[in-house]
Amino acid sequence: MVFVMDIFDNSDLEYLVDDFHGFSDSEDDEPFGEFDHKSEADSDFEDDLDPTQESDTSALEARNGKDIQGIPWERLNYSRDQYRYKRLQQYKNFEILFRSRQDLDKGCLQVEKGKHFYDFQFNTRLVKSTIAHFQLRNLLWATTKHDVYFMKNYSLMHWSSLLQRSKEVLNVAKPIVPTMKQPGLLSQSISRVQISTMAVKDDLIVAGGFQGELICKRINEPGVAFCTVLTSVENDITNSVDIYNAPSGSLRVITANNDCTVRVLDATNFAFLNSFTFDWSVNNVTASPDGKLVAVLGDSPECLLADAGSGKVIHALEGHLDYSFSSAWHPNGQILATGNQDTTCRLWDVRNLSKSLKVLKGNMGAIRALRFASDGRFLAMAEPADFVHVFDTEAGYSQCQEIDMFGEIAGISFSPDTEALFVGVADRTYGSLLEFSRKRNHLYLDSIF
Repeated sequence: MVFVMDIFDNSDLEYLVDDFHGFSDSEDDEPFGEFDHKSEADSDFEDDLDPTQESDTSALEARNGKDIQGIPWERLNYSRDQYRYKRLQQYKNFEILFRSRQDLDKGCLQVEKGKHFYDFQFNTRLVKSTIAHFQLRNLLWATTKHDVYFMKNYSLMHWSSLLQRSKEVLNVAKPIVPTMKQPGLLSQSISRVQISTMAVKDDLIVAGGFQGELICKRINEPGVAFCTVLTSVENDITNSVDIYNAPSGSLRVITANNDCTVRVLDATNFAFLNSFTFDWSVNNVTASPDGKLVAVLGDSPECLLADAGSGKVIHALEGHLDYSFSSAWHPNGQILATGNQDTTCRLWDVRNLSKSLKVLKGNMGAIRALRFASDGRFLAMAEPADFVHVFDTEAGYSQCQEIDMFGEIAGISFSPDTEALFVGVADRTYGSLLEFSRKRNHLYLDSIF
C-alpha cells in the first residue's frame, strides 16, 4: 500500500512530496534516508548556495570540468567524493517487511560498471520536476528525443529541448470538466488533483491521482477527454497507469489502485471493460507488448503474472523480500523486470517462471522505476535518489553504466527512438532535467574503403 502521511502539505501548491519525519530509528539520525529526509522541497545544498542563480550545463562545459548538475563543489565545505561517501553511509532505505537480507548480495549478478552507453548532453534547471509520493516515480515521459512531459506541482508540463522552453499542458488545481459526453460514460468533474503517476503513448496522456482520480487527455486536443474517480474510499491512490494495445490492436488503459483492484478501459471511448480484484493493494501494473499478459505488483513479496483479458493469475513470481512498485517488459515480451523495496530488480523469463533469471542490485535504495529501451538493448533502473543504472541486455545485463548524481529521481524515460535518455531530478535548489544521448561509434573511415 502506498502510504499517505498526515503531514502532507500542499498549501502553497509548491512542493507535494511527503515529509517522512518520525520514521527514524533515532532522533539523532541525519536526514539522508528515503523516508527520513527533509523532503524534496528541501536541498542539502541550499544553505550554502543562492538557489536563484541557476545555470544550465552543456556537454562542452561538463567535458571542461563543470559538474553536470551545476553544483559548485569548490564553494562547499566538502568534496563531491566526500559527500557521496556520506550519502552512501547514511541513506536509509524505506522497508516494510524487515526480513533478513544477509544472503541478498550473494544472489545478485556481478556487474561490470563503468560502461558508457549514453553521453551526458544537457542539464536544464528550467525543468523543476516534483514528486507527489515517495514510492511512486513514474512522472516523466519522453515522446521524442526533443519532447518530454513531466509534473511540476499541479501542472502537467511539456519541455522542448529544441526550443529550450516549457509550457503548461494541463493545470490540475483548477476544476477539470471532461469534454467527451456520451450515455453511460462514468465521467465526472474533478479539481485539485495531486498527480501520483502518469503514462504517455502516441497522442494520449493518462494520469492518476491521490484520491483515486483518473485523467485522460489527448495531446493535440484542448481540454481533458475523460476524467473520473475510480474509487469511493478516500486515499485509494491511483498508484499506476499503463497504456497498451490489446491483442485485437485496440488501445487500452489499465490502472492499479490501493483498493486492491486493477481496472481496464477502452482508450478510444473510455468505457470500462473489466476489473480484477486481488488480495492486496496493487502498486504497479504493466501489460506485455502483445497485450496478453499483465504484471501485477503490490503489497506482497510475490509478483503476479495474470491474463490481461480475464485477470486470472497464471503464475506467482517468488523471490523478492519486500513490496514492489515498478515493472517493465522487454520489447520481445519474454523478459519481465520487477523492482522492489529490497533494493533489487529481478528479471523473469515468461517461458520458465520457476525462479528469476537474474537479480540486479542498486547501491542504496529501492528500485522505484524501470524502463526498457524500445529496441530492447538497454534496461534503465532508477533508485529513489542519486543513481540510475543502465544495463546492456546483449551482454546479459552484466555490463552497466552508472549515472551518479544527487537528488530525488522523479522519473526516467528513453525516447522512442532510443537516442535520448532523460532523468527528472526533484530538488528545491538543483531540480532539473538531465538529458543523455546514445553513444554511437561512427566509423567514418570505414565508408571510404
